[in-house]
Amino acid sequence: MAVAASTESVPLARLPDTQSPKARSLKLVRIWIYTLAALVVLMVAVGGATRLTGSGLSITEWKPVTGAIPPLTEQAWQAEFEKYRQISQYELVNKGMSLSEFKFIYAWEWGHRQLGRLLGLVFFIPLVWFWARGIIKRRLALTLLGIGALGGLQGAIGWIMVASGLEPGMTAVAPIKLALHLTVASIILACLVWVAAGLKDRSATASEASAGYAPRILVGLILAQIALGGLVAGSKAGYTYNTWPLMDGALVPPSSALFVVKPWIENFVDNVLLVQFNHRLLAYALVAYALWHAWKMRRYDSKSGASRRATGMACLLLAQMVLGIVTLLLVVPLWAGLAHQVFAMAVLAMAVVHARVSVVQA
Repeated sequence: MAVAASTESVPLARLPDTQSPKARSLKLVRIWIYTLAALVVLMVAVGGATRLTGSGLSITEWKPVTGAIPPLTEQAWQAEFEKYRQISQYELVNKGMSLSEFKFIYAWEWGHRQLGRLLGLVFFIPLVWFWARGIIKRRLALTLLGIGALGGLQGAIGWIMVASGLEPGMTAVAPIKLALHLTVASIILACLVWVAAGLKDRSATASEASAGYAPRILVGLILAQIALGGLVAGSKAGYTYNTWPLMDGALVPPSSALFVVKPWIENFVDNVLLVQFNHRLLAYALVAYALWHAWKMRRYDSKSGASRRATGMACLLLAQMVLGIVTLLLVVPLWAGLAHQVFAMAVLAMAVVHARVSVVQA
């Protein structure tokens, strides 16, 4: 009897590992990709701080390798400062700036570029390791390489953006190029989250009612709104018309004010009234669509995962709209501008997860 009791106790003491080596490997890949996504969000946050502190033009050269080393001597700092004093931003905005003040704005831009280099290393080194071990192959490998290529393109876009602000007479980067830079960063984030969410095994999850194309439409609308937000930031439209819900004393400004620039197409970039108005309009439409989507999913099955995710998205978008209104009314303080930009990335990431899981569950 004693022997039998001892034999039966062994399985209780050592529970078997139910997770296969492949599942454990994919979990590591998923963690790595989510880490990359977090670094992209951090890049966006530091980029936003760089813009809001007026630091983006402090480094006037693009040196992808040697630029990683900051000035180390007083002579080197004076040389960098002299380069900055040659551009229009210094002459028209920061004339008389001290070296210590220059070091402050230089630090923001240098930190932003360093994060880009770190992101590249965190992407390529694990990618090579996973690929060499056969954990990543075929379609997943090609997908990740495509995202990596998009990241390389993003670095080039960043320099093109900075170069636009170094042209004679310019004191900031071109709004359309800043919007492009932010939008591409958002697309990279969306791609990373889509891939990572798709790697999770959901075979044991109960099936749920199909959400259709609504979650993917929601992702598209959020990306469009982020692009418009980039135009608002680039044209500094948030520093004007700081009232809500009225704008320039009306819910809908007169067309004569919305399309005052000639040719009319340039109003969508150069007219701060129209730029901000478009951002407001899409915000209303986005929140309305999210509320409709949540209501529709709750009608099907209020207890399903899709219904909970849709309700969560509606709440997140409402919160983001409120934060945007607060940022506008306070005339874009640093904390509010950063919070609005970073929260937009969180909203986008959650929308992508909702869309990806909806595809898997369909």
